[in-house]
Amino acid sequence: KSTLLLDVAQQWAAGAGSPSLVVSGEESVSQVRLRAERMGALHERLYLAAESDLGAVLGHLDAVGPGLLVLDSVQTISTTGTEGVPGGVTQVRAVTAALVAVAKERGIATVLVGHVTKDGQVAGPRVLEHLVDVVLHFEGDKHSSLRMVRGVKNRFGAADEVGCFEMHEGGISSLADPSGLFLTRYSEPVPGTCVTVAMEGRRALVTEVQALIGATVAGSPRRTVSGLDGARLAMVLAVLQRRTERLTLHDREVFAATVGGIRVVEPAADLAVALAVASGGLNLAIDPHLLAIGEVGLTGEVRRVGAVPRRLAEAARLGFRYAIVPPGCGPESTGAGPENMRVVEATDVRSALQAAARASAG
Repeated sequence: KSTLLLDVAQQWAAGAGSPSLVVSGEESVSQVRLRAERMGALHERLYLAAESDLGAVLGHLDAVGPGLLVLDSVQTISTTGTEGVPGGVTQVRAVTAALVAVAKERGIATVLVGHVTKDGQVAGPRVLEHLVDVVLHFEGDKHSSLRMVRGVKNRFGAADEVGCFEMHEGGISSLADPSGLFLTRYSEPVPGTCVTVAMEGRRALVTEVQALIGATVAGSPRRTVSGLDGARLAMVLAVLQRRTERLTLHDREVFAATVGGIRVVEPAADLAVALAVASGGLNLAIDPHLLAIGEVGLTGEVRRVGAVPRRLAEAARLGFRYAIVPPGCGPESTGAGPENMRVVEATDVRSALQAAARASAG
């Protein structure tokens, strides 16, 4: 988050007519400058300060007159006129209220960095979210270079926008088309893979799901997931075991994962997970140009999901030629669909497996 906001402050200083001010309560000025030099984010109108007192921050605002203020982080700033320790409920409320008042009075775009708890919620009092106009969550896996900025609250527009970024040695860069990060290019079809399209806010991301069926074990076999919902995988396995004749999964280990570090927990990925597991269990490769979208019910039916036209349009743009979708979502039902793509509606898991087999054989 510090890297991203430092880049934003540099772009503001270079493109706007007013300076930008970065106040760090956790790092020294030399540390922030080293990061700025590594990123190439130095500018004559970009000012840095290391302060933990609100009065000193307000003094810098008077001296610099910035159009953008970045405060990293609000939990490290305190004011002498309020009781409590820095980061406490009373201090965070007082500091935030004072900064919001100054920002509105002087017309300063202000970005406050806030800590989060282990479950992803903003730490401290909930009034912090109520006082600000926009709340953005910066998310990412430490084992992946992918980072996402997700809108949670927005008083001036939609709150379902998602920005994708990539971390590298030179800093952070925006990814205008991140779908390629979540696909694997094979020289020939490989069993145990299937492609779906996940929705991150308004953005459709073509994502590959992989499944490996292990050896038969006595007792309780392992069900290991990475980037997927373990409970939904268990449900899909139970449906496949019950609704298909050739698959035997109750005594075999199953490993399922997504590619590229993306986390897909929406029900729309159920059908792709089912096809990937069936492909791995039967050792039959699915056509790499085929994708599956749909929620799987306990009776084996394929249920409708949202934004199917947007998902299909994104897949068609990347060259996919076949799609298996829920009933009522194909061109025959909607009257419109992407060109150069054959869309098949599947009522249940069994018919979806048959459609995938036909497309792969043809």
